[in-house]
Amino acid sequence: MAEERRQHPDAGAETSRRRVMAAAALAPLLAAAPTPARARTAGPATEPVGFAQKLIEPVHTTLKDWKAVAKVLGGPGDLKRKVMYHTGFPRRDLRLLSHHVHVKPSLALGSHISFVRYADRSTLLMGDVVVTEDELQDFVDALQKHRIGITALHKHLLAQRPDVWWLHVHKHGHDALELARGIRAAFDETGTPRPKASDTSMPDDLDTGAIDDAMGAKGSADDGIYKCIFVRKEKIVDNYMVLPPGLGSTSAFNFQPLGNGRAAVSADCCMVADEVQDVLRLLRKADVQLVELHNHGLRDTPRLFFVHFWAVGDAVRLARALRPVVRATNVTPAG
Repeated sequence: MAEERRQHPDAGAETSRRRVMAAAALAPLLAAAPTPARARTAGPATEPVGFAQKLIEPVHTTLKDWKAVAKVLGGPGDLKRKVMYHTGFPRRDLRLLSHHVHVKPSLALGSHISFVRYADRSTLLMGDVVVTEDELQDFVDALQKHRIGITALHKHLLAQRPDVWWLHVHKHGHDALELARGIRAAFDETGTPRPKASDTSMPDDLDTGAIDDAMGAKGSADDGIYKCIFVRKEKIVDNYMVLPPGLGSTSAFNFQPLGNGRAAVSADCCMVADEVQDVLRLLRKADVQLVELHNHGLRDTPRLFFVHFWAVGDAVRLARALRPVVRATNVTPAG
């Protein structure tokens, strides 16, 4: 070997140059590759895989804690599970027709805003807002002016007059009143009425007991609409914040009476990725119309998907046909 190097003095230099060039070519690939130790890092047993940062838990509050927020929003809200301050803004100002059905506000035109207080004294705002197509751009501009994020822009209905859109909104901060003023300013760009308490009397032209038996959950009434609500069983996390059950992770089956035991159903089913195809197949088997498949959040873990759908027919028969959809997802009745 020594004799060979003496006969070819440039051989070693050439080999070194080749190694340097090979290393340079691999450098970008190595830099882009995930660090194995970090990629596999998991937090405590109660945390989803991939979380190295400690999760922030919501804390209990009372209606008194949200009195100033209610004043800014312009109407009363309620407290769900002692952690989620919720205010509904049904679009009572709109007369909307879809599939020859006059849609009641609580069936598919209900804007909702929720506030949650966390252990680090921060506040999370999340909501789903209904706007007309004419209101949409000004509403978006107002959200952006107040740095409120948009996490989804989509439809709940296949056909409607007037044209309406649904937006999911999101902001995390340390000043709950600032969050409330921001979303109130956005609402002021629309014709959304001020919130008021809903009518919880049961519809007298639906067999609600039979619907409950078929769905496997006790429903509730909201301004003439009968609702069966389910929440995911998993711990849902949004950017290190643990979401209370039902916040951004509900399956809601809403029945609007049409007379003679019939109903229009506008519903929203919450799924993880492995459940999506089974749910879509079961919905079509139930002869319902699919409207939209999408996400509500940007940083949720596990990743959640939602399908909106529509059906008209005998209310109890529809409820029985939808029960397999509930069974195909990892949910439990709310409340």
